[in-house]
Amino acid sequence: MRKRSFGLLAFIISAIFVISACSSGSESSPSPSSSSGNGASESSGSDNGSKEINIAIDQNFVTLDPHNAGDTVSIFGTRSMYEGLVGFDQNMDVVPVLAEDYTVSEDTLTYTFKLREDVTFHDGEPFNAAAVEANFNRIMDEENDLRAKRSFQYIDSLEVVNDYEVKFILSEPFSAMLNKFAMVPMASPAAINDDSKELSLNPVGTGPFQFSEWNQGDSLVVTKYAEYWDPEATNVEQVTYKPVPENGARAAMLKTGEADFVYPVPQQNVSELEKEEGIVIEQTPSTIARYVSINTFMEPFDNENVRKAMNLAVNKEAYIQVVKNGYGNILDSTMSSETQFYSQQEPYTFDVEKAKELMAEAGYEDGFEAEIWGNTSSETIKGMEFIQQQLAQIGIDVTIKSMEEGTLSNEIYTPQTPEEAKVQMWYVSWSPSSGDADGATRSLFSTEYFPPNGANTAYYNNSQVDEWINAANQTADPEEQADIYANIQSEVYEDAPWIFLGVDTLLSGHPDHLEGVYVLPDGSISIKNAQLK
Repeated sequence: MRKRSFGLLAFIISAIFVISACSSGSESSPSPSSSSGNGASESSGSDNGSKEINIAIDQNFVTLDPHNAGDTVSIFGTRSMYEGLVGFDQNMDVVPVLAEDYTVSEDTLTYTFKLREDVTFHDGEPFNAAAVEANFNRIMDEENDLRAKRSFQYIDSLEVVNDYEVKFILSEPFSAMLNKFAMVPMASPAAINDDSKELSLNPVGTGPFQFSEWNQGDSLVVTKYAEYWDPEATNVEQVTYKPVPENGARAAMLKTGEADFVYPVPQQNVSELEKEEGIVIEQTPSTIARYVSINTFMEPFDNENVRKAMNLAVNKEAYIQVVKNGYGNILDSTMSSETQFYSQQEPYTFDVEKAKELMAEAGYEDGFEAEIWGNTSSETIKGMEFIQQQLAQIGIDVTIKSMEEGTLSNEIYTPQTPEEAKVQMWYVSWSPSSGDADGATRSLFSTEYFPPNGANTAYYNNSQVDEWINAANQTADPEEQADIYANIQSEVYEDAPWIFLGVDTLLSGHPDHLEGVYVLPDGSISIKNAQLK
């Protein structure tokens, strides 16, 4: 049995290498000049004596609205300019930011924040309790329909105690509340009330960097805010983010110095880049779960045997080797082992014959045609090609539809009901940017979070899981929470609303003269303490 598995693994890897080679015509590494239009002479950082850095990322920003960012790239884009009452450190522990201190009442219903008194917004407006109230009112306004309202769903009211102290009163206990506060940046009240400018295009926060320009699909530029409350935070004057979906181009930009920070570093380029003098490759354990969301509301995916067959037909070890170049681990639960209250499950073992039996029991022994959607990044396309090849073994003829991130997001989240949804399978990843188990569970598996309200894009419907999710939020006992989340993970894994694939190892790269820029476990980039030597 072992000998057979290795034989199949070798065949699969060989087959995918052929697929990758065939697609490499469109993935050839252009010269740095062709990817940027600027040429290698545009190298930045201390190499040319400037205090400007370029960051190459693999996706576009969807929005810069601090209260409506839902994807990881938009979240870290807004965090470069905005701050919340609390935030996350490098390990995603909650730390005070615009609040000097906070207390939680014994009944866990009242959160009191004492605010910093030395903070101004980028437009010169003071940060104070009135500013917190203005943000709270914007978020809670039903007409605005903002994502941040989900973080505040258990907040009943806000009380302004004085100019620099506020109290949030909850309607019921919510164990993840402090993490949710860290997800809500504060915007300038003047900018909020300025009807002549859209906040999503004209960000005004309190962060160490302020908005300069956003050329959608090309670049986002932020510049150092001279009046920032921590003047020693950074010595970098300007940061330019450049979305570069093509893997080879990002690697080339790091090698030539056109980019000072690259994330993600393509796995296949790690060995080559590690040999380059002056380049540092960082590896970070992540909370990023990678999977294929299956629309359980739609035939034939509403059949549990079909979904389990799809899981059995995909060789996860080969996936890690072929798509992730060995950098990652098998996703053996609904969340990463780095996430709070993780509980390991028995993975679906690669077994094509068993998968065929389940397909026959479901009435699909001859297979069927299906679509898989994903964005345009090199790795996503490679991942979708892998899934296509694997499911072909059980007769599922998969068509790949690759879409630009904004278009894809609209297609996924615009449908108002499950009946309107056209997505069949979505190659995607999820990381709880709030850093807690609720963030890795509720949005993905609660029936309250079908699109457009959330990211339950599998349209997973299990009333028992709904009850457990609510119960976990209403207890402050960590042991009880651990037991509840273990039940949730076991139940969902057994129901197989996803093809469970892998957990990323995050790879980023930078020259050794740049410090303080890093990737958090959720895949977001922090530039707050960027320092050029």
